[in-house]
Amino acid sequence: MDQLRETADFLKKKTGSNPLVGIVLGSGLGGLVDEMDVSHTIPYGEIPNFLSSTVEGHAGKLIFGELGGKQVVAMQGRFHYYEGYPMQKVTFPIRVMRMLGVKTLMVSNAAGALNPAFEVGDLMIIRDHINMFPENPLRGPNIEELGTRFPEMSETYCRELIGKAKNIATRHKIKFQSGVYIGSPGPTLETPAEYKMFRILGADSTGMSTVPEVITARHAGMKVFGISVITNLSEPSEMDKPTTHEEVQNVAGAAASKMTIVFKELISEL
Repeated sequence: MDQLRETADFLKKKTGSNPLVGIVLGSGLGGLVDEMDVSHTIPYGEIPNFLSSTVEGHAGKLIFGELGGKQVVAMQGRFHYYEGYPMQKVTFPIRVMRMLGVKTLMVSNAAGALNPAFEVGDLMIIRDHINMFPENPLRGPNIEELGTRFPEMSETYCRELIGKAKNIATRHKIKFQSGVYIGSPGPTLETPAEYKMFRILGADSTGMSTVPEVITARHAGMKVFGISVITNLSEPSEMDKPTTHEEVQNVAGAAASKMTIVFKELISEL
């Protein structure tokens, strides 16, 4: 709590901002920041108690400004468990957002398709997730000031926001899917057998992030909305075409404009 207060106080004094919406931007999806009316850009290295993002495609900046007529704070690049960071540190920025007054968290990620009906470049609105990480970000002593010991997760992703997002996408003729995201630790990409296992478990897309942040946000009482940008396919016929991180970034970047429309208009309707 001392670290959270120190970081939140630093950001409040530096920006004077009171954001109601927090945004986490995944690999190749930082372009949404171009649509913001930016007031402050702060590199992670200048923020007390923050980590550094070591992954290509994650700029490592905290952006304050306005989007869709609302005050927002956006992580242009996230932290990952596979970078070697403790789970509590991976999710530290989400708790800082809560201390700043954020009520709604919007998350995005680049993900591999498990559902054979999906195509590269599709947006998948996340309706639920499966946690395959070896550690839960809430493990350890509970801080009642942040949330209850046993947070309820039957509506992890807000149904009202999902409904609004579908209407926005339909209105703009943006193709979208809806499905379950499964998060695993990485950094290896999935084997063909793991893809099949994840599909049997009921997942539609897979990645190495998002789940810890969403658990932390729900613990803190935030509403959550999420989108996966489908960057590669997992059908057996595609398995002889190895996926690279560069490819993931390129596809995500190309689809970012569609995601930005959904996020921007959804924020305006909050």
